Amino acid sequence: MTDKQHLLQTILPIIEATATFLREHVGGVRQSDVEVKHLNALVSYVDRQAEEILVEGLSKAFPEAGFITEEETIVTERKTYNWIIDPLDGTTNYLHGIPVYAISVALECEGKVVLGVVCEAGKDEYYTAVRNEGAFLNGNPIRVSQKKQLADTLIATGFPYYRFDRMDDFIETLTDCFRHTRGVRRIGTAATDLAYTAVGRFDAYYEYGLSPWDVAAGSLIASEAGARVCDFSGGTNFLFGEEIVVMQPHISDAFWELLAPLRKK
Repeated sequence: MTDKQHLLQTILPIIEATATFLREHVGGVRQSDVEVKHLNALVSYVDRQAEEILVEGLSKAFPEAGFITEEETIVTERKTYNWIIDPLDGTTNYLHGIPVYAISVALECEGKVVLGVVCEAGKDEYYTAVRNEGAFLNGNPIRVSQKKQLADTLIATGFPYYRFDRMDDFIETLTDCFRHTRGVRRIGTAATDLAYTAVGRFDAYYEYGLSPWDVAAGSLIASEAGARVCDFSGGTNFLFGEEIVVMQPHISDAFWELLAPLRKK
């Protein structure tokens, strides 16, 4: 296996090239170019071409790895190592001219993410982590927020946009967050939510209805920055379990109580 730090440095230019491609096409996608994969899930040629750039480069960087991708420009069997990639997390933002969208690239090995990069392309910020080696923003070490009181915290979430079966529980939890924290933000990209929690801009993040490519890279970065990362039951099935909670440790017990409506089975 290639040294992971060396591999990280090898793939950063590939992600930079993808980010450049995304920025070059901002505002250039016509409505006729947009497809609806399912309710409120949009895709365009930009998503697919960005994924092709990533797949081509990552295949050369680490030929032994398989792929788990959102747009399925390549389909491979699961291998010991697998790239989990989202070429454009925040497609709806991107198509509406909102400059908050990200590229998420992770390397998974036997169910655990061992390397992750989240590039917030609109701001040219690169969040990186290798397991057990810390988290970084543009090469500088980062840590989660150190706030001690829940009332001083800012929370991130994602609104359900196609799965409404847990809507009542979600609204109850959201209401409790409104009442007991400084506020709640929904910026439209899980990868960025996770990165912002890692760097301390948010104090906690929770969401359900997610896919592995939404959370793979960001969950590692947040964990390496000191966050507690789990699913709604407190377990470790957040990569493939479609739900995630990320909390800085000082407020994790108090925030966990706010999530009680969503945690009930």
